[in-house]
Amino acid sequence: MFSHVMVGTNDMAAAQKFYDATFAVLGVGPGFTDPLGRVFYASPTGNFAVTKPIDGSPACGANGGTIGFAFDSPEKVDAWHAAGVANGGTTCEDPPGVRDMGDFGKLYLAYLRDPDGNKLCALHGMG
Repeated sequence: MFSHVMVGTNDMAAAQKFYDATFAVLGVGPGFTDPLGRVFYASPTGNFAVTKPIDGSPACGANGGTIGFAFDSPEKVDAWHAAGVANGGTTCEDPPGVRDMGDFGKLYLAYLRDPDGNKLCALHGMG
């Protein structure tokens, strides 16, 4: 359904440091910069990009918005969370752990805000 997700940043260097570290946990290589100065991360399941806003206004996190990334183990979710906190992110929501989603089953989740306040989620479905 999606070709890519792009978020805004006010500090490209801080954003690239954060996303290089958190995406490394998923096996996604460092971001590459396009001619317009945007940083892209490519994977077999989708693309993610970071940019300064084109309209020149400050970037800000979406209130109520969340971008979720799929992981294949709780250990990788924890590693992603730790990499994010160590590279300028801040933890939000409950600590990483199992959430019982009723009919949707149990999920292992961790939440971070990137250096610009975008809310991110690492998710591992537990069956």
